[in-house]
Amino acid sequence: QVQLVESGGGLVQAGGSLRLSCAASGRTFNNYGLGWFRQAPGKEREVVASINWSGGSTLYADSVQGRFTISRDNAKNTVYLQMNSLKPEDTAVYYCAAVLGGYTGSLPTEYDYWGQGTQVTVSS
Repeated sequence: QVQLVESGGGLVQAGGSLRLSCAASGRTFNNYGLGWFRQAPGKEREVVASINWSGGSTLYADSVQGRFTISRDNAKNTVYLQMNSLKPEDTAVYYCAAVLGGYTGSLPTEYDYWGQGTQVTVSS
């Protein structure tokens, strides 16, 4: 069992930056791949970025490539999402998720555990 708690969301102007954090409980953090997803009103949940168990493999949505960076600190049981050059279209609830097996997944159905989400709002 893994519990995930996101933090770091908020309101930012276009062009600004935010750093999301997701703290995980449990002693087997290294066994999980981790992902950041987002869901805007009226839209489906979509992958933003994911990272494998070691941090050696990452995956990004085309819309955030070059602007967002996912990383993890296994000693702190935490995964991060650094978001730069934010755009109004990045506005959404951002969710952290974990998948047993340690790989990078792009589909919400692949993930076993989810956080409660944190709101990110980018004003124009």
